[in-house]
Amino acid sequence: MTEIGNGHRFEVFTLFPPLLNSFLGESILKKAIDRGLIAVNLHNIRDYAADRHRTCDATPYGGGGGMVLKPEPVYAAVEHVLGGDAGVQDGDVPVILLSPQGRLLTQEIVADLCSHRRLALICGRYEGFDERIRTGLATDEISIGDYVLNGGEVAAMVVIEAVSRLIPGVLGFDDSTRNDSHAAGMSGWLEGPHYTRPAEFRGQSIPPVLTSGHHVEVDRWRHEQSLLRTAARRPDLLVRHPPDAQDAAFLAEHGYDLPSLGIKARE
Repeated sequence: MTEIGNGHRFEVFTLFPPLLNSFLGESILKKAIDRGLIAVNLHNIRDYAADRHRTCDATPYGGGGGMVLKPEPVYAAVEHVLGGDAGVQDGDVPVILLSPQGRLLTQEIVADLCSHRRLALICGRYEGFDERIRTGLATDEISIGDYVLNGGEVAAMVVIEAVSRLIPGVLGFDDSTRNDSHAAGMSGWLEGPHYTRPAEFRGQSIPPVLTSGHHVEVDRWRHEQSLLRTAARRPDLLVRHPPDAQDAAFLAEHGYDLPSLGIKARE
């Protein structure tokens, strides 16, 4: 096991702990670990294998390609770290499988995970998990997208970073996450465009409103740009987080037929 830091705790179960070391040793996460705001404890599943070869996979019953992650070492690792059967089953620590079959990670799920002071993340490998790991050990299963990776380590990194950003003090300015894409401050929509110096670059100028000094107008412009970008790129977010009547009228003026997109304005 490699233990780094103390604070909000992530227990990561993997066959390849070194894959996460460089990720955890850089930038904002490293600073958060050094300051004790988060801890990431890496547990090598092979250390809990019963045989001298440290075997963690086997061929699937019924035949087929690939190898399957065995239940014994995974159970042994998680129960040892979390304190046995009761520690796993009482629900205090979510035990999360990272796989393409899980529920799709969203900002709402990230916020819920952040409410737990400790998370257990199990990284899959090979063809997948023995089903008894899902049914008897895990309390949740999360996917970071509709595609397949070689293992769950990259997904674990995504969960750690997304959750850590919501922990007070990690970013230095706690309000900075409020206006992220998908965040509550953005009504669950996408952020609009950002600009910085120079004011002109290769024939492209920044919108004049951003240098007007009228903060109400700047806020309105940002809100409208968020609406337009969400409607153009992710109209499904407007289905989940409907605009009010005024915003719906604004989108209609810009050529968006909300009913055809399945979007109904809030009352």
